[in-house]
Amino acid sequence: ELGEMGNLGGKGANLVRLRDAGFPVPRFVVLPVSEYRAFVEAHGLDAVIADAMTADAAAYDAREASVRIRAAFRRPLRPDQRERVVAAIGDLAGRPVAVRSSATAEDLPEASFAGQQDTFLQVDGLQGILDSVVECWSSLWTERAITYRARNGVGVEGLGLAVVVQ
Repeated sequence: ELGEMGNLGGKGANLVRLRDAGFPVPRFVVLPVSEYRAFVEAHGLDAVIADAMTADAAAYDAREASVRIRAAFRRPLRPDQRERVVAAIGDLAGRPVAVRSSATAEDLPEASFAGQQDTFLQVDGLQGILDSVVECWSSLWTERAITYRARNGVGVEGLGLAVVVQ
């Protein structure tokens, strides 16, 4: 598991804690938020996100913003990132796995962020896993997630998403 606990999102950090405490946790790897950020930077997605998400929440349409942002995410991993991710996944690619989002957004007293991003079950093969990782990252920008954050006053600055492959 790469990176510090805060870079792993809630689900990822808790899986590490359980495993380290000796609980029988199915094999997993956490792709940290830094991998999300590397993907966003490599493909210039911050500009796409900023353009789709204007400063004035009333001025954008969450559905249109989601469609634009998620379409921009549908790109392959750059070779260096692909190499890192493939090495991290290792032999997990040889069996069906779950590819699960692990959000870093803190739950608020009046709002839980659980279930806002996507999970993919029974993912087969290396390419299926890589595609699902990118889809998990892009799920930070579903219409539902955009609307929920806006309704709860959570800005888009510094958002990121870790992914658990288990």
